[in-house]
Amino acid sequence: KKESIIILGIEGSANKLGVGIVNEKGDILANVRHTYVTPPGTGFLPKDTAKHHQDHILRLVKKALDKSNLTPAQIDGIAYTKGPGMGAPLRSVAIVARTIAQLWNKPIYGVNHCVAHIEMGRLITGAKNPVVLYVSGGNTQVISYSLQYYRIFGETIDIAIGNCLDRLARALNISNDPSPGYNIEQIAKRKPESELTLKEIPYVVKGMDVSFSGILSYVESGIKAEQEQSILNQEDWCYSVQETAFAMLVEITERAMAHCGQKEVLIVGGVACNKRLQQMMGVMVKERGGVLYATDHRYCIDNGAMIAWTGVEMLRSGFKPEPIEDTWCTQRYRTDQVKVLWRND
Repeated sequence: KKESIIILGIEGSANKLGVGIVNEKGDILANVRHTYVTPPGTGFLPKDTAKHHQDHILRLVKKALDKSNLTPAQIDGIAYTKGPGMGAPLRSVAIVARTIAQLWNKPIYGVNHCVAHIEMGRLITGAKNPVVLYVSGGNTQVISYSLQYYRIFGETIDIAIGNCLDRLARALNISNDPSPGYNIEQIAKRKPESELTLKEIPYVVKGMDVSFSGILSYVESGIKAEQEQSILNQEDWCYSVQETAFAMLVEITERAMAHCGQKEVLIVGGVACNKRLQQMMGVMVKERGGVLYATDHRYCIDNGAMIAWTGVEMLRSGFKPEPIEDTWCTQRYRTDQVKVLWRND
């Protein structure tokens, strides 16, 4: 008798393609990833990203099976990212998930990408019931669990923090390898703080919500003006945007902590790896007598294991597998649209 449910999960909502295999105990048996990296000064387009996923996905599925020493017969189900994300990349992954589920005769589960980030963060850090700051290239939300739903208390009203940072990197012609956000973080640390100038950048918090598009326009025109005068200082811009944008995120997270009376904060999503954001959040959480939880790049950047683990939780808690005709994907899928059957606290 097999002692544990094993799920294979596939993630491909943006430029990272990941395949993970996780068992019921939360052991990560495989978590392989391939990132589509574009030249400096450019972003990634849906059709090119989809082509990247199509070129690499079967090799990654095979690699995950090899790494976990498992055969398809030992897998109990397939989980895939239903949304939110970019249409063409999501579709490319859904087609493969749907096909292997039928070839191997396995149940299939469509996973909400945002919920998967939260569940992965809780699994890895052991956070019980935290206020969650979910920060990535496509999403910026402050979330707290209540009565079987992850409720959104505050969010961006325009672009995500990760998108703002990606486009700052584009304006400064910074490399996208391994990621624009990582390179911005390193450039901001190149000089001691005493040698950096904190530029006055718009600070836009509206109640529980934040806005980054005005900051981006302001920064882009400021960079252009400095480039024309040949006085561009990359370090000052990277430092100033991080300090300003992260302070906004800390403010709305603190307000959610106070409102919900919670002592734990969990940061998830690609931007959650940023050490400066973790440091700033840590100061606030400590002042409130709380605990901050964060993960490293293996789990905060999009990955297949988070989709697989959420699939495990869905299967265990009685979610019905999706009939093949319902295995569509969607670019818009809110965090608070999913009934979290596996939690009843």
